[in-house]
Amino acid sequence: MARRPADAITIHLLIRGRIGDGWVDVDERLAVPRGTTLRGLVDVAAARRIPLGEALARSPHLAETLMLNGERTPIDEHGDRALADGDQLYLLAPLAGG
Repeated sequence: MARRPADAITIHLLIRGRIGDGWVDVDERLAVPRGTTLRGLVDVAAARRIPLGEALARSPHLAETLMLNGERTPIDEHGDRALADGDQLYLLAPLAGG
């Protein structure tokens, strides 16, 4: 396993489900700069070709169901929240409507 920089934290990012016209399946541990916010993670993910921003843009309802450490954390309300080492972020698209 590669060493992370001293000024970085590691988060777990999981994106899974049908988003737009395709299926997205991301399960990654990312080293991000200390102080990265939830909103800033969108830019970090884009730079690493992880479609977090695309998923939020194509399925805006997912921004309301974003889960951070098991708690619903809408990005519009919590976008300035700084991430912490070991945080787990889940974006799970519904498999079926109802």
